[in-house]
Amino acid sequence: MSGAPPAGPGGLAGHLDGFVRAVREAGIPVGISQAVDAAEVLTVVELLDREQLRHGLGAVLLQRAAQRPAFDVLFDLWWPLTDRPAAHRAGGAEGEGGQDDGPADGELLPLAGGDPGELAETLRAELLRRLLAGDDESLRRFARTAVDAFGQGQPTSAGQSFFSYRVLRALSPDTLTAALVQGLLAGDERGGLAEQVARHTGRERVDAFRAAVEAEVRRRTAAEKGRDRVVRSAVRPLADQVDFLRAQQADLAELRRTVGPLARRLAARLSARRRLGREGRLDVRRTVRASLATGGMPLVTHHRPRAVHKPELVVLCDVSGSVAGFSHFTLMLTQALREHFSGVRAFAFVDSTDEVTRFFRPGADVVDAIARIGREADVVAFDGHSDYGNAFEVFAERWPAAVGPRTSLLVLGDGRTNYRRPGLPALADLVRRARSAHWLNPEPRRLWGSGDSAADRYREVVPMVEVRTAAQLADFVTTL
Repeated sequence: MSGAPPAGPGGLAGHLDGFVRAVREAGIPVGISQAVDAAEVLTVVELLDREQLRHGLGAVLLQRAAQRPAFDVLFDLWWPLTDRPAAHRAGGAEGEGGQDDGPADGELLPLAGGDPGELAETLRAELLRRLLAGDDESLRRFARTAVDAFGQGQPTSAGQSFFSYRVLRALSPDTLTAALVQGLLAGDERGGLAEQVARHTGRERVDAFRAAVEAEVRRRTAAEKGRDRVVRSAVRPLADQVDFLRAQQADLAELRRTVGPLARRLAARLSARRRLGREGRLDVRRTVRASLATGGMPLVTHHRPRAVHKPELVVLCDVSGSVAGFSHFTLMLTQALREHFSGVRAFAFVDSTDEVTRFFRPGADVVDAIARIGREADVVAFDGHSDYGNAFEVFAERWPAAVGPRTSLLVLGDGRTNYRRPGLPALADLVRRARSAHWLNPEPRRLWGSGDSAADRYREVVPMVEVRTAAQLADFVTTL
């Protein structure tokens, strides 16, 4: 039940191009071939059937389930419900003049006049009826009626404002759960699997109505204040696009799901580099026997198979307040890496260094481990401000054998020294002794060397890459 194709230059093709651009700007990679496929979708689906169009475009533009919420928000803004639908619904067709925001039978509920409390009870009863019916399109249309009734705030000079919380507070859909479960059971005995299924179904339908209200509020706000303004506030960055330094707790919870695959890929890359290194020792006996075929000339040498072990890893992680979000993520990565390396040793530092491997025992909760590091690790020696020079020197002095020829060294931090000694000689010695070394910096490359940043000096000693998001970390792993 989407509206007619947009008028003006470009028409539907221009409208689709704007939608594809918005999807790309939301962090969902869309190539030229996918954009062409999206245009092809418009020729094979029923354009007046919003859900058919939604699923068709989603099938060609999305690669991962995590991209779906952002896509749905953008789709609802580019293809909103219209006031006069012209599409068929399952089970029958609406009349050409039917309203799409009325009850299931096409009749509008009266909203004008009367007591607000009575209106709320009337709409609650209608909401329960639609929740029991389980028609998603009906719930979306009813959401428009509910926003009409309760969603408008006081008009201001900036225009009319709409609020989903006002609708949800007036109708309290969560309080309908008991009646909804009873209706879904339809006479079946309570308890057991049947009731569990009914409760799960009820929660899903209530969540669908809540999402429909939020989508309708976004639609009206976009019509009132502009679509671009709504997109900036309504579309959350994808988990792998969240800037570590600005990540909130909810973002970090989502990022935990990306850690495992990244850890496996990183371990595989480091192991591959090790396998592609020097061959095993010369097998003298096989080489001599092979030389008999060439008159005693060892034209072909044979080597003993070199045993490939899991690589060793040492992680040096800045856990100061300025990089809290980044250190949280990298410590989660450290925990995941323990499954793929023969030895993972983790060291945290602020203005001193302490080994924190003990907090990442197998099966340990990452959040609890990070909290214990903050309470128990000896990472502050003076004033609690970053001192990379002292941290590197303490590490080299207390754990001189931690880094060796079989060790991969990862340094994680922004390189901001608070204008203190950068400790370049100590770092250079660690890099020289390690099999490989890399520095992951969560700050934009353009800021390296600005203010108290010594990143430009550190990058002369150790390869440094900008890793502000999980996507950039994945790129780093790919290029190893």
